[in-house]
Amino acid sequence: MLLIPGLVLRGLASGHVQKDRQLTISGPYAYTRNPLYLGSLILAAGFAVAARSWWIVAIMLLMFAVIYIPVIAGEERYLRQVFPEYEDYARSVPRLWPRSSPYGGMQSAYSSARYWKHREYQASVGCAVVLAILVAKLVW
Repeated sequence: MLLIPGLVLRGLASGHVQKDRQLTISGPYAYTRNPLYLGSLILAAGFAVAARSWWIVAIMLLMFAVIYIPVIAGEERYLRQVFPEYEDYARSVPRLWPRSSPYGGMQSAYSSARYWKHREYQASVGCAVVLAILVAKLVW
């Protein structure tokens, strides 16, 4: 049940983001600055629940701390340099936990072309593979 919201959030975010062209503040980006990472965390939580293992939860939390926190910090530095309006956006929109109301006006609509360009379908393929492994683990 957690995989679907995680995949939907990542898919929506991927269809809105316009990397290096403009600051994306529409769609999920109107609620959280990092909807792709939030979607990944939701997916990880789903797999941790499905795996029924506390050590997997610990590994996922450690991976997030070691990988995602520095990546997010680096991306924020880059966005501050490239987009002057990022500072106001960062003050208004939380880094990860979504705000309850959208920020600003609609900037751009969802684009399935951007979804495919960013190859977000790979997240669904990856989920299917991991689910197949978990099912195989249950069967054997």
